[in-house]
Amino acid sequence: MARRKRFDDDSHENHERWLISYADFITLLFAFFVVMYAVSVVNVGKYKVLSDALGDAFGGRGAPNAGASVAPGKPDALPLSNIIAHKRLEAARRDRERLDLLARKLNSVLAPLVNAGRVRVTRTARGITVEINASVLFDEGDAALVGNARATLQAVAGLLKDDPHAIEVEGHTDTTPIRNAAFPSNWELSAVRASTVVRLFADNGVLEQRLAAVGRGANQPIASNGDPVGRARNRRVAVTILSGTE
Repeated sequence: MARRKRFDDDSHENHERWLISYADFITLLFAFFVVMYAVSVVNVGKYKVLSDALGDAFGGRGAPNAGASVAPGKPDALPLSNIIAHKRLEAARRDRERLDLLARKLNSVLAPLVNAGRVRVTRTARGITVEINASVLFDEGDAALVGNARATLQAVAGLLKDDPHAIEVEGHTDTTPIRNAAFPSNWELSAVRASTVVRLFADNGVLEQRLAAVGRGANQPIASNGDPVGRARNRRVAVTILSGTE
């Protein structure tokens, strides 16, 4: 009886169980290729929507060739880079135009002093520099505003308060030494003069976050210190309205 039972078990053994494992393997392999294909194919419609959205965000209407076909697996990054480059160029152009207009207004407001050679308004790679002879603003060896200095600086502040650019105010002296209770050296004198101008700007509506005061002492002359005329030129305050691309 035992021998017959063993024979029955062997006769019912399933010799095709490997087909189940093989079918599972084929299914997984198919799923793998489906996923890989889905990842490699760019949805042109969705890409165009993304391109248009980016264009709107930067102020335009999509990429220049947003409707062009995109090869599967090779998204075209050129439209986005073109948008960014174009927007940068546009921003730089608008900034130049804004600074040019501001320079004209400053020249107009300061015309009497410009014509007298006591103020210079120049355009540089850094922005606009308004160079004011120290005698317009201060007594020699002092940092308190005198005469019409306050009105002059208030006129400048009126043009700057609604302008977005950062402003750097530099104080400069000649090489004549100064040593008194208030100013041990030309460093202190130049720094306090710059700070005096910055404080007046802030008091007249220019945001303090845009302002910086720098004392240069006698280290950046624009004329010779060997004669009175040159020393007078070197004693100055330079107000630089910094370009947005600085």
